[in-house]
Amino acid sequence: MDIATLIGIIGAFGVVFAAIFLGGEVGTFFNPPGILIVIGGTFMATLASVTLGQFLGSFKVAMKAVFASDDDPEEIIENAFELATIARKEGILALEDQEIDNPFLEKGIQFCVDGHPPNLVQSMLQRDINLATERHEIGQKMFTNIADVAPAMGMIGTLVGLVQMLANMDDPKKIGPAMAVALLTTLYGAIIANAFANPMANKLAMRGEKEQINKRIILEAVSGIQEGMNPKVLRQLLTTFLPENQRDSEEEG
Repeated sequence: MDIATLIGIIGAFGVVFAAIFLGGEVGTFFNPPGILIVIGGTFMATLASVTLGQFLGSFKVAMKAVFASDDDPEEIIENAFELATIARKEGILALEDQEIDNPFLEKGIQFCVDGHPPNLVQSMLQRDINLATERHEIGQKMFTNIADVAPAMGMIGTLVGLVQMLANMDDPKKIGPAMAVALLTTLYGAIIANAFANPMANKLAMRGEKEQINKRIILEAVSGIQEGMNPKVLRQLLTTFLPENQRDSEEEG
């Protein structure tokens, strides 16, 4: 679970709500018409820019980005080294009974055990990488759209409130609620964009980059194992995917 994302988003909303609560009248900041305009309008406008499947799938990708933990690339490299050592000594078929925690690495090794040619194995794994990258990009785009649309919907709500206020200047009782819509929708749009949508889009981009690096490591590992590469040489090759400050510790290990 990504604790930082949860703490950040909940904390951002918490700070705003705490400021509202300490300011006095909490009910003043609750305006159903404004909420309807901003939240309902934002989701409907975002849905219009993608398919229904992409819209729903993006939330699944987002939940995975928040609640799923990242695979450690150093552990992947060490696991690949162990598998390469076994394959070098006992043959590729000896990997069939090995326990492999990473599903993508397990899939690649299974392709090798099944006797598929190297170019086909690389093609199938690369296709998996491309599809995963596409899912992350769609999710990132959707949350970026939410971040763009929410403030715009807030402005629309502001205009609606101002029109209502100006149309009822002769009735002082209606000026207050109309003014509340005018101001609060801008607030709602800004909170949704900056406390939720933008952080989620950035998180998906970061998670997508990490997942792509891990899968590229696995792609090279499977290729090296299938070719019978020396395990030590394979490990040195895979460490080139790590940042400079992690390479030395991995090589020493």
